[in-house]
Formats: sequence, structure tokens, C-alpha cells
Amino acid sequence: MDTVPSPKLWYAALKPPMYSVAIMPIWLGSTIAMRQTGQLHGWIFGLFMLSAVLILAWENFSNDVFDAATGVDVNKFNSLVNITGRPGLIFWLAQGCLILGLLGIGAICYLQQDPTVGLIVLTCCLIGYVYQGPPFRLSYLGLGEPLCFLAFGPLACSAAYYSQTQSWSLINLAASVPLGLATTLILFCSHFNQVHDDTAVGKLSPVVRLGTERSARLLPWWCGSIYGLNTLFVGAGLFPLGTLVTLGVIPAAINLCRFISSQHDQPEKLTFCRLMAVRVHFWSSLLLGVGFALSP
Repeated sequence: MDTVPSPKLWYAALKPPMYSVAIMPIWLGSTIAMRQTGQLHGWIFGLFMLSAVLILAWENFSNDVFDAATGVDVNKFNSLVNITGRPGLIFWLAQGCLILGLLGIGAICYLQQDPTVGLIVLTCCLIGYVYQGPPFRLSYLGLGEPLCFLAFGPLACSAAYYSQTQSWSLINLAASVPLGLATTLILFCSHFNQVHDDTAVGKLSPVVRLGTERSARLLPWWCGSIYGLNTLFVGAGLFPLGTLVTLGVIPAAINLCRFISSQHDQPEKLTFCRLMAVRVHFWSSLLLGVGFALSP
């Protein structure tokens, strides 16, 4: 590197806001468990959340290394590999995060004498690897969104709930659907500013397949499904009335849809649209958990 990377560049590379996708399934599954059982095992909640953040760091760091190998990130200024010029270092930092994260999950399994949470988390890790890792690279086939939904929606939320109750819940499974959709929205929005680079290396993301205009038209339906399902589940008696507080995030979702729709063919202006999607995900998921936690 000719110059020392700025703090803003490091911030963009490390992507702290993105770690809400690891935190929110633990938050939501645990708050639903607390509402149904009347108690929260704080040490399990804290250890699980820390482990989830470490495991997501493994995935993020590894993905930078794997993308650097294919050349898709050649123009990505906030790639850790591009900043440091040391893919080997980033790779081994990723493995260290994975080991520490799995040790935390292993501690939960050992103290509960139940391997279920560990098996679910290992499944999520497997999904995280085949998403971007060789020789699979399923995200390059356009399968990243369904894999993301499964790992950060039903699987992660179920693991969090089970870690508190050692049982299963239909209500928790229902809540994991809008959570998974909101998480996958972030990944979908991240493709808009990468269309040219993705196309150049043959990465067939959904936005490459559909084109930016049709993809932008899909966003209002995607966002609408998140809040529509929440309302539907309240009407069906699965969710408490207090969870309708998530409807307060609709203006942020509308702003995201309008911004991408107006700039869909100008990728240089959409670099940070994923952060707008993160905001929608964070507040939707946080308020959904609050709605469960505070409802009688």
C-alpha cells in the first residue's frame, strides 16, 4: 500500500453495522423464548451473541479472500484483502474467529448436555462456506439469497430459541420468516453497485439475471412482504398486537425502494445502499423482538 488506509476505509471494510444480521436472530429467538417461558438465561444469551458475531466475522473475512481469488472484488475499495494486500493473513484471522465462535457454541452444548444448538450452528457454517467458498461458490450461481434466508432466518432463530428452552416453537418459526426476508434484503441490495464486476467474472447474482430495473421493481414487494407477514401473523393470533410496532419502519423501507429505483442504473451512487437495507433490517428485527418482550 502506498498510503495508510483511513479510519473510514477500515470502517467500510470491517462493516460493523452488518453484524446486526448475526445479532438479531439471537435477540429475536431469545425474546420469544422469554415471553413464552417467563425467563431469560442471560449467560447463554450473551455467549451465543458473541459467538454469532465471531462466526459472521469468519464468513465476512473468508468471503473477502474467496472473492479476491476470483477477481470479482478487483474494484472494491473496501475489501480487506485489497486494503492489506495480505490474503493469507485475512484467511487465518477468519479461521481464528471461527474457532473462537465454535468454542462458545460448544460451551453452551456442554453445559446443557445437548448438542442440538451446535448441530444447527454447524449447518449454518456449512451454508456459509458453500455460499462463497471453493469449489461450490453457490452465490455465483445466484443461490446466495435462499442460502442467506435459511441460515439467518429459520436456522439461527431456531438455534437461539432452543438454547433458551431446549424445545421448538411454531411462533418462533413464523417470526424467523420476516427476519430472514429482512436479512436477505441486505444481500440483494448489495448487488446493485456490483453488477459490472459480477458480470465480468460470470457471477450470476439475481440483479445480474433480472437486470437492475426489474430488480428495483421487486423491492417494494419484498419489503411489503416483511410487514405484510407480520400483520398477517398478528391477525392469526400468532404474534401479539405489540409487534405491529414494526410498521413504524415502513418509511425507511419506502425510502430504500425509492432511492434504488431512481438510481438503479448508476452503480457508483449505490455503494452504500446496503446500509439503508441494514437500517431496515435492524429496526424491523429489533422492534419485532421488543413487541414480543413487552406484550403481556
